[in-house]
Amino acid sequence: MDIQIKNDASELLYQEQVDFPMEKLSSVSLIEERQDLNYHFADASIKGIYFDGYQIAIGDVQVYENIHIYATQDIPTISLIFLLNGQLETGPDRITGKFGKRRYQSLEHNLFFNPSTEENMDMFKQRGFEVVALAFSTDRFLELAANGGRVLDGLANKVAGGTGTYLNKRINPPITPRMSMVLEEIRQCRVNGGAKKLFLQSKALELLALQCEQYEQVEQVRPESVLISVADRERIHYAKDILLKSIQNPPSLAELSRLAGLNEFKLKNGFRQVFNNTVFGYLNDHRMDYARRMIIGQQFSLTEIADQLGFSSLQHFSIAFKKKYGVSPSRMQ
Repeated sequence: MDIQIKNDASELLYQEQVDFPMEKLSSVSLIEERQDLNYHFADASIKGIYFDGYQIAIGDVQVYENIHIYATQDIPTISLIFLLNGQLETGPDRITGKFGKRRYQSLEHNLFFNPSTEENMDMFKQRGFEVVALAFSTDRFLELAANGGRVLDGLANKVAGGTGTYLNKRINPPITPRMSMVLEEIRQCRVNGGAKKLFLQSKALELLALQCEQYEQVEQVRPESVLISVADRERIHYAKDILLKSIQNPPSLAELSRLAGLNEFKLKNGFRQVFNNTVFGYLNDHRMDYARRMIIGQQFSLTEIADQLGFSSLQHFSIAFKKKYGVSPSRMQ
């Protein structure tokens, strides 16, 4: 597998010939690796996990200039991308249309199958880039997809026929709170020994199931959707960014509409179509997910977490948390 990294001026910054980890991918026992890469154009910490046709990659990257990564792969895989923070454009090289390159923004995900030997990735200058990516060998995916329902059957037919495809062909859907919980369980896995492989396998399958479930839900309401222009979609994403940066004191719907440059009708309907949630339903999900991670991290008291999230009292925070997760925040400590 040949890897090249270039800058915006097409100057070669890095090149390496590496063997595709086929032996690791097919390993019966779990294999874990960690790479810390330090270059003038980027610093990266990447953890790789391989077993039984499964691959999990966890990446944290600081990018100091726009870079373009060109890679050739020896075998096709089915990839699941969950972008936790940052921006990324990736996909098959020199292919346009529905199976062309796709841009991901913070808290978006998708699944795709690339039968080509070529793929590239554009990473933009940014700090705090975080991603979790999963891959299945084609044999493993076809085995998992057998009798798995309409969505997996459709994907399996594409994979078996060597046809490139995305699960969500129109947009990259939002990462749901449940997906976020599973991703955090993978990133912070505390299971050791032989049970670790079983645990990670179950989480990989859960993410695949959650992607398919979300796709089915979106497709059921799709006929009622109104096509959103590219410009309006960008404004909706901008509105989302404003919300997440103002989590302690969020703007009103009217103020958010003004800041994003959309009328309230377009904002409300567009938000539901793009993120499958209401504006403030999305904000609440993000608040509760942030709270859950802070509680698990045990770095702040419940009162401090409630204050960070803009709740007027610990009681109001506890009620909202229990409504979301079914348990009080004190029980999760």
